[in-house]
Parts: sequence; structure tokens; C-alpha cells
Amino acid sequence: MIGGYLTFQGIDGRGRWHNTPVEEVLPVELMPYDDRVEVPEGYNPKVVAEHPILAGLDNKWPYFLGYNQLKAKNDAIIIMQVEEDPFLVVAEVEQGRSAAFASDCSPHWGSQEFYDWEFYGRFWLQLIKWLAKEK
Repeated sequence: MIGGYLTFQGIDGRGRWHNTPVEEVLPVELMPYDDRVEVPEGYNPKVVAEHPILAGLDNKWPYFLGYNQLKAKNDAIIIMQVEEDPFLVVAEVEQGRSAAFASDCSPHWGSQEFYDWEFYGRFWLQLIKWLAKEK
């Protein structure tokens, strides 16, 4: 799942993914309320674990303007975070895989710097291939 104003719980909790079968397979627990964290001054998420999803990418990520606050489940791997909050989390779920990216992939929380980042396409491709067990 990718973050944004109406994903995870989102604005006013309207995402409504808390306590659903979708939350059960996510690598994160969702807040029961509006989970948006606005950071108008921008922030750069930090890589905290090596993972095939990030293979060959620069460890210095472009800035973002916000994210959904999430809590990693016990069996999940936090790959990136913002201060103490998980930003990119993955887990093995039964015979499949699951990932949560706490920010936006399109304009709003995602910055122009993120879209122009030389690794933008490669990151999403590697994430999808990992989820599909091609990596």
C-alpha cells in the first residue's frame, strides 16, 4: 500500500483500512484515527536496513512533505524511517509478501525532487519485483 491523504487511515480517518482484511496482510498496524503527518519544511527518510528493494539505489533519498504514521508489526522489517516512524516496511505474509510505503508517489507529499530522482523508476520496479518474488 502506498500512502496519501485517503490511504491507510488518511484525512479524518476516511481511508477506513483499520481493522479490515487489508490491514491483516499489511506489514503495519494502522492508527484508528487521522494518521497524516504534514512536514511542510520537508524531510528525507533514512535507510535503516539493507534490502533487495534498495539494491543499487542512493542511500540519500529526496525530500517528502508528509506521510501516514504507521506502526510496524513484530514480524516486519523496517527498511526506512522518519525519526522513529516507519516509512518503508515489508513482511512475508503466508505464501506472499506485503509492503507499506508511508508517503505519496504522486504530487502532494511527494516532491518534484522525488519524481526527478534518477532512481525513482528503479525503486518502484524493484519494489514490485520483490513483492512478486522475482527478487
